Amino acid sequence: MSDDCYPAYLSFLGLPPECNPQENARVAILPIPYDHTTSYQAGARRGPLAILEASTYVETYDDELDRDVVGELGIVTLPPIAPEAAGPAAMQARIVRVAATVWEQGRFVVALGGEHSVSPPLVEAARRHHPGLGVLQLDAHADLRAEYEGTPANHACAMFPLVQAGVPLAQVGVRSLTAEERQLQRQRGVACVFAAEAVGRPVDEWIDRVLDALPDEVYVTIDLDVLDPSIMPATGTPEPGGLDWYRTLAVLRAVALRKRIIAFDVVELAPQAGNVAPDFLAAKLVYKLLGYRFFLGPGAAST
Repeated sequence: MSDDCYPAYLSFLGLPPECNPQENARVAILPIPYDHTTSYQAGARRGPLAILEASTYVETYDDELDRDVVGELGIVTLPPIAPEAAGPAAMQARIVRVAATVWEQGRFVVALGGEHSVSPPLVEAARRHHPGLGVLQLDAHADLRAEYEGTPANHACAMFPLVQAGVPLAQVGVRSLTAEERQLQRQRGVACVFAAEAVGRPVDEWIDRVLDALPDEVYVTIDLDVLDPSIMPATGTPEPGGLDWYRTLAVLRAVALRKRIIAFDVVELAPQAGNVAPDFLAAKLVYKLLGYRFFLGPGAAST
């Protein structure tokens, strides 16, 4: 079976189609198995499949929210977006087309990457319906290069086109960037809580700086390398000194309580043979953020 061939029965949480008919689905899981521009360690194209497989073992009762989240949400898993052989720019154009179609159906989009270059076209599609949105980026890297390895559609450039387009951006967990990226952060007023502060101080001491930089509607992009490699070694570009599980949840919960999350993605899982813990972490993170989005704060009342 090829990397891009998914069994017909494989869906988020292992839900068979009869449990959540497409016409009733409020949430659409969109796998994007793509890692063409990976610069260090490949394998993120296998991330979506690994997340879907691991999700079949996630308990659907959320003890924090005291509810069975899946019992109150219709969730449909869409076919994966096949990689575009014409190159990175063509792939991003394909993602925009597919994601825009899902948006037009009125569903909440959850994308599973793949590398981080899939995020800009997802945000572009979302902005057609929410032109004033901002982006919260949880990431070890700033991803603010204008171009990398010959293309602006590179995973290392994921946030640059958004900043250029004037999209408000807040970053949490960054601990690797160039001098040019740091200068761009300052020039464009990008709110950035570097990892040393994010890990070394209570979330309550700095989260307002993140939230104040964002408008009411927020797209959340989670590059899994924001987490410390001790709990998330399965990424293409790991960096020491990242966030732990509960601190990550605290950030996401705070955002869900005060902002309306309009979509999110989880990217850069590069599965490791014999180590399924990172896959399960990614799957449960998706489920936790769905619960926060639909049952906390201003986003709870609508899709």
